[in-house]
Amino acid sequence: MDGADSERKRAGFKARTPVDEARRRLRAAVVGDRDDEEVLEGEGERAVPVGTERIDVERADGRVLAAPLASARDVPHYERAAMDGYAVRAADTFGASERSPEVLRIADGAGGEATVDPETAARVHTGSALPEGADAVVMIEHVTELESVGELEVEDALAEGENVAPVGEDVAADQRLYEAGHRLRPSDLGLVRSAGYGEVAVANRPTVGVIPTGEELVASDPEPGEVVETNGLTVSRLVERWGGRVTYRDVVTDDFESLRVAIQRDLTKDVVVTSGGSSVGERDLLPEVIDELGEVIVHGVGLKPGHPVCLGIVEETPVIALPGYPVACIVNAVQFLRPVLRWLEGTEPAPHPTTDARLNRKIPSEPGTRTFARVQLEERESDDGEAFEPGEPRYTAIPTRASGSGVLSSVALADGWVVVDDDREGIPEGETVAVQDWEFHP
Repeated sequence: MDGADSERKRAGFKARTPVDEARRRLRAAVVGDRDDEEVLEGEGERAVPVGTERIDVERADGRVLAAPLASARDVPHYERAAMDGYAVRAADTFGASERSPEVLRIADGAGGEATVDPETAARVHTGSALPEGADAVVMIEHVTELESVGELEVEDALAEGENVAPVGEDVAADQRLYEAGHRLRPSDLGLVRSAGYGEVAVANRPTVGVIPTGEELVASDPEPGEVVETNGLTVSRLVERWGGRVTYRDVVTDDFESLRVAIQRDLTKDVVVTSGGSSVGERDLLPEVIDELGEVIVHGVGLKPGHPVCLGIVEETPVIALPGYPVACIVNAVQFLRPVLRWLEGTEPAPHPTTDARLNRKIPSEPGTRTFARVQLEERESDDGEAFEPGEPRYTAIPTRASGSGVLSSVALADGWVVVDDDREGIPEGETVAVQDWEFHP
């Protein structure tokens, strides 16, 4: 145990690293001086710490592109009818109206199988290829079919190209669609496939070993003094939601050698995450284990709940020792583990969606500490019973009464949390606050 660890054991955390500084140090340890625009020679793939792979487009939802993507073809790649009706030569409809229609002969065949000669028309459906010779489509509502004589009365004068989707109307060949680092959505997959791709190059999913620790933890049916293990379960599911591939380990007891072996076992992963044993008590051994195996870069962060988080690097693998209290564990996982997974795949964490709400009770906080206050949302009525003024919040934010870091229900039953910045001494009742939906997963 070095001098700093000995001092923390004796006196606790006298100084806590600000959240932003802790995250900056962690990012520097994870990705170093890597240029986000760097690409691998010859392939144009982004140089991300977790590497890249090529996968089928249908499996790429939520994955991060490792290379820029341009369309391999025009979309559509042929002229097509934009309406149900008849393909015609626009010049043949000059002067046509309901009172004075132009009469055209109905050509044999339909769609791309037909040929439109002068003064003829061919039946087309939306999306079908424009027949050879045609340059416009008259809508079915603007014609009268004279089937008995094979003719058509056209009641609308058309301009060339009217109701026709030209080649490349949606996407032109070689048009840049996405940059490297773009996270693919279901709508993107359709565009990528239509643009000519069956596979795409994406960043690998970061691998994560999750190790719950503590001799008091049991899987179920706890006796007095025992606690059901929940942190490993929660963090494992968060990792999957955030795009990682998780290995959820069995509980490891509070023993130095057992903890050392458990961390070394998972150094084949991209990230190692533990829960419990990260503070300064006699059984809080993980900071010492990490320090022996590698380097502790932060121990003790200015956030609440959950300041006794420990961040380290062992053999170039980030190790995040989360606090054992459930709410503190979740807060720190969102603040540090989620960003690490994003950095490893070559992106930055997106801001959480927020809902504006009027605070119905003061949220206390200490200057120098970033507080995450769990709240529930209720729809509110306007003060005068009339319609809300523009920008006026439509919800009330109600801080949960049970706010301790060990009260899991305070976060599980909340609608989100309000972040009190480090430089504020609480938020007064009646202020409009932004309630973060921290469980939103992109």
